Amino acid sequence: MAKRETTPSESEWQIMEVLWESGVPLTSSEIIRRLAGHADMTPRMVRVLMNRLCQKQLLSYVVDENDARVYIYSPLKSREECLEEKSSRFADSFFSGSHANAAAALLKNASLTEEQAEELRSILEACRISETGRDKKGHGR
Repeated sequence: MAKRETTPSESEWQIMEVLWESGVPLTSSEIIRRLAGHADMTPRMVRVLMNRLCQKQLLSYVVDENDARVYIYSPLKSREECLEEKSSRFADSFFSGSHANAAAALLKNASLTEEQAEELRSILEACRISETGRDKKGHGR
């Protein structure tokens, strides 16, 4: 049986971005208004996608105390948590779970500045340290 999808689709991600960027809970009307420039995002589609995000347990809502017809939405996962889960699913789906092969495939044709290359070296070093649980001198954390 296929594992249930718990990460946002590309369209759902746009809704999550609105909520992450706002930093505060929003009503569906506020979310729709902020997505107004997206031709493919009709108000009905936004509401359908928000319902899916609630089913995936990525959004929660409370009913407005002054108007029971108004729901106020909040993200249940941070952008970082969703990115981490998305990248793991990507590696699992296309690279047999090998995050190294996934990263190599993404970077193979990339043109990096020296600053970006240094940032990647730092990330790789942090991953190596966290994997072994030891620092460069062999000391435990």
